[in-house]
Amino acid sequence: MATITATVAITGMNARADNPGPGLAIARCLKEAPEFKGRIIGLGYDALDPGLYLDEYCDASYLLPYPSSGDEAFLDAFGRIHQLEKIDIFIPCLDAELPGIVRLTPLLDEWGIRHFLPTQEQLQLRSKDRLMELAEYAGIECPEVKTLSNPAFFSQCEEKGWTYPLVVKGLFYGAKIVKNAEQASSAFHQLAAQWGLPILVQRFATGTEYNLTALGDGHGNMLGAVMMKKMALTDKGKAWSGVTIFDQALHDASAALIRAINWRGPLEVEVVRDPHGHYQLIEINPRFPAWIYLSAGVGRNLPLTLIQLICGETPEDFPPPKPGVMFIRHAMENIVPLDKFEAMIIDSGQHRQQDEGEL
Repeated sequence: MATITATVAITGMNARADNPGPGLAIARCLKEAPEFKGRIIGLGYDALDPGLYLDEYCDASYLLPYPSSGDEAFLDAFGRIHQLEKIDIFIPCLDAELPGIVRLTPLLDEWGIRHFLPTQEQLQLRSKDRLMELAEYAGIECPEVKTLSNPAFFSQCEEKGWTYPLVVKGLFYGAKIVKNAEQASSAFHQLAAQWGLPILVQRFATGTEYNLTALGDGHGNMLGAVMMKKMALTDKGKAWSGVTIFDQALHDASAALIRAINWRGPLEVEVVRDPHGHYQLIEINPRFPAWIYLSAGVGRNLPLTLIQLICGETPEDFPPPKPGVMFIRHAMENIVPLDKFEAMIIDSGQHRQQDEGEL
């Protein structure tokens, strides 16, 4: 593999222990790869995003305006960063920012910034309200999903066969397990305030959670799949610990999902294995997961493979899947001088209140 010396901008540096973004793990995969000799530009949305201050992984760091600020605000900030850092490659990592960034890809192309992103159509095809359709195509089961514009459904749902617990989801991000109509209505209003309508409700699937991450090459092929079983969860349902597995049925179903929409770029498939041994499709995320460092741990460094694809290289053959490799997440303190924290805010021109629910 050729040595890579590109300057790579990566979002998602909100590496909070209970609900981390993928950005820091992607930077770690690249920085620890012998083939990568480039620079990493860390991008975050909050001055308290921990990954922005880890100099061993980010050569420079900046704040962006929240996606809700609109395309123009993003372009102003990102264009200024590009002038300073001469970005070669851009890897956006968060669900909420992807629709806007995909809209702006023609301008990124004009600026000479390379990427490997899905189309708007592909994003829509894997959206949460299309899951049942995709699952049927791939030959995998999926808990029923219903689109709501009014929380009145929750007071009558049991009469219609929708028994609690249920999962209430925002169209772009956020999911809450609810046990009664009061909790469901509260979740509806909270998610609607953050993401707007419609809101989705999904039947709750009982079982063990499994995830698969891979790359779609844009021609219907799945590259470098890594599968893991969740061993321990945070109170937000995120994996605190997991172990790699290999299951042919999950592999084939995920490959069929990618083939169905010719997916281009990273993705994560979330499933639950029910008590009957059947996989239930819960979600398809259009980016790498926060646990992506596990791919490097099993010799399938997917962020590095993504950089290869962007640079026009043919990825090398992946080693066979390696079951039985665990990850255990940990929290640690990073010491940050106050003037560095203040400079992050001042230099980015951002004076905003925290909004942890934004991403």
